[in-house]
Amino acid sequence: MSKILITCAITGSIHVPSQSPYLPITAAQIAEQAIGAAEAGAAILHLHARDPATGRPSSDPDHWAGFLPQIAVGTDAVVNMTTGGSAVMTLDQRLAAPRAVAPEMCSLNMGTMNFALYPMIPRIKTFLHPWEKPFLEGTDDLVFKNTPRDIAQVLDEMGTQRGARFEFECYDLSHLTMLRHFVDRGLVKPPYFIQFVFGVLGGMAAEPDTLTHLVRTADRLFGDDYLFSVLAAGRMQIPMATMAAAMGGHVRVGLEDNLYLDKGVLAPSNAAQVSRIRTIVEGLGREVATPAEARAMLHLKGRAGVGV
Repeated sequence: MSKILITCAITGSIHVPSQSPYLPITAAQIAEQAIGAAEAGAAILHLHARDPATGRPSSDPDHWAGFLPQIAVGTDAVVNMTTGGSAVMTLDQRLAAPRAVAPEMCSLNMGTMNFALYPMIPRIKTFLHPWEKPFLEGTDDLVFKNTPRDIAQVLDEMGTQRGARFEFECYDLSHLTMLRHFVDRGLVKPPYFIQFVFGVLGGMAAEPDTLTHLVRTADRLFGDDYLFSVLAAGRMQIPMATMAAAMGGHVRVGLEDNLYLDKGVLAPSNAAQVSRIRTIVEGLGREVATPAEARAMLHLKGRAGVGV
């Protein structure tokens, strides 16, 4: 099998600070945890920003500027900037920082969907910030907008104009069909790095049969021109990642996707999750890819021309 790519999603926009004291919020925390995850074996760092005063997901380029330079100095891992941001942001807000930075890699959500987080509320005993509970409650009527026009705009602005490659986030089988549509339009070039996303209410449940069906479909649609990775939100994070590794795929872990290391035990850091999955995949006979190998596998442009 090929070397395995470990992606670590450091903070995200899903969890609220009240859920874990280990969720990185400030620029220093995000940078420290990102560097730690890279040292543990993550070749790719999937990044979001937060307002350091409130912990709220942020699209402010100044908040990104608080940690990107530190990460660039501390590790050569691939920086993968979100274009998803938060489901409550406009597309212009989501693109503000990636436009300015022109990173090697961006995430790109491949379809509009429900994005329901409100089932987390009963598990939170005390809210630290006044924005948290209304934000979660409002997701019972939240549509995460990623239309074909939106997708085409991101592909043009971040790909054609700035040379980024993409982590195509597919929450549903239909998102593979949408990716094929953009391949047929000539807007996407191989190799395609497809991230199968499980466990978000509104997307696919974390079920093994679904993963095998997705891989068969991707084989039919993309042949040998793609790599797949798996992330599972919540308790199925490690089981689904393990299955992906055994199938020859790649893996994503991190506190964006799951706050726990074991049942009832909060993960003390992103690095702890990376170390856990690294031990598992190496036990399966997979060799972990370095950042340089990740750049070669995904045909990334490298750090030259990236403004941090």
